[in-house]
Amino acid sequence: MRIGELAALVGVSTRTVRHYHQLGLLPEPARTAGGYRDYRLRDAVLLARVRRLAELGLSLDEIRDVLADDRGRDLREVLLELDSDLARQQELITARRVRLAALLEEGELRADSAVSPDMAAVLRDLDTEGSTFAEMDREMLTLMDTVADPGMRDEIVELMRPLAEPGMRERAHELYRRLDGLADAEPGDPRVRELAADLAAHMPDELVRGVIEHLPPEGGPWLDAMLEELTPAQGEVFRLMVDMLKEQA
Repeated sequence: MRIGELAALVGVSTRTVRHYHQLGLLPEPARTAGGYRDYRLRDAVLLARVRRLAELGLSLDEIRDVLADDRGRDLREVLLELDSDLARQQELITARRVRLAALLEEGELRADSAVSPDMAAVLRDLDTEGSTFAEMDREMLTLMDTVADPGMRDEIVELMRPLAEPGMRERAHELYRRLDGLADAEPGDPRVRELAADLAAHMPDELVRGVIEHLPPEGGPWLDAMLEELTPAQGEVFRLMVDMLKEQA
């Protein structure tokens, strides 16, 4: 097969195939006498595997690790793994359709109606009217609930659950008010470090471990996106808080 035939068979673009070659996710095939790549069935299977793993939400590094485990295995084993990937994807689609059906049965739809019932309960605890920061937290959790697979979503809910315990919700609302109060402050304001320490202390140990476990060394895109929405002083609060959490872990 030529590259165009391979791409059409698997359902990706030729540009994607070349990109996977550059990243080392798809080995370069043998070439014809005329210099064209000559793909075989196994190449199509491996490309389909990369596509399915990406659709399941794995990062490119995670996909590379999975494919490394595939080397040296016969084609039947690889096909069985691909079938398992497809089965997991089908389960995710089924779960999302069940949520969608339940949503469509609701009489009145709200902005956060599409989240899971457990996450909806978490969002109710963050319902601090008039707090810009509480609203941003709600939006971030709504996004995470939407894009995360069911297992990750359940983990997020469990990590957030202690924040709904007696006294914790009121404490969170106080911290939100203090964060909102720094909207016009300078990063060097003495309240910044004090609030960062109070936020770090407010987070349950399990939540701290979960945040640090999933936080890349440089913060990651979710933290970058959050910081873009904050004023300089509020952003400094969160940078300091993350540093404190890393020290605690």
